[in-house]
Amino acid sequence: MAEIKPTATASVKATSVQPKKSSNAISWIAPVFCIVAGYAIWRFMMGNPSGFNEPDPSGGFWPHHKGPKDAFSAIYEGGIIVPLLIGMLLIVIVFSIERFLTIRKALGNGSISDFIRKVQYHLANRNVDAALSECDKQRGSVGNVMKAGLRRYKEMINEGGLNTEQKVVSIQKEVEEATALELPMLQKNLVFLSTITSVGTLVALLGTVLGMIRSFAALGQDGGAGAARNLAVGISEALYNTALGIGTSALALIMYNVFTTTLMSLALRLLKALLHCINNTVRTRNWVWNFVMNSSN
Repeated sequence: MAEIKPTATASVKATSVQPKKSSNAISWIAPVFCIVAGYAIWRFMMGNPSGFNEPDPSGGFWPHHKGPKDAFSAIYEGGIIVPLLIGMLLIVIVFSIERFLTIRKALGNGSISDFIRKVQYHLANRNVDAALSECDKQRGSVGNVMKAGLRRYKEMINEGGLNTEQKVVSIQKEVEEATALELPMLQKNLVFLSTITSVGTLVALLGTVLGMIRSFAALGQDGGAGAARNLAVGISEALYNTALGIGTSALALIMYNVFTTTLMSLALRLLKALLHCINNTVRTRNWVWNFVMNSSN
């Protein structure tokens, strides 16, 4: 009866990579704060009574001012959808800044190519501690991934209970686990940008339709040349919703594409770090080749 060999992963140690702890506070607080700020801008800045020829003295949640003196005040008459659109614009700006800072931090210090070359140099001189020190100096996602692989490699040097293939699998699993923990943190909150890309235009269309309904309702009640003038003014006010929504969606789409492209580039760098960690630290190619040749004999 043929002897059954154990699989390569049977004795591989569990990964030592720990999930990163991060706060989701900004994901909940920022949208609410932006919507409130949007209403404040619409109500107290755009809706400032001094910007209208016929201000509404009653005030309240939604004063019905008439006769805007400038374009900024005219946006106020776009209706209650306008503060929501302003809030969405602020959300795009806030999360664009937040993602930029996060990704900039993930890129670490200095050139990634120079970092990988330094790690290769130290490993060629069998100085794993110096390579780990370079990872600490890099302070980025690539450094974290490389550090995870080097730590496991350092453990595998004196590990006598595993064969070559099992050591390779152990290091590869460690690096892949570190990569899987890094990327989701970088993609976090991009869902707000992708959502606003499509929802912003729809909300703007809703505001435009509501404005058109009000305009045609006024036309039906008043009639005459004066009503036609009010209709033209109402249509122009309703189109402020469209312009604001399209501008917000366009900005969200641009920033989303910028960040996804940057993350894709970073993911390729992480993959490069993974390959270097495996191929250049444990000499995967030679070891696997010898393993295959010995198994076939």
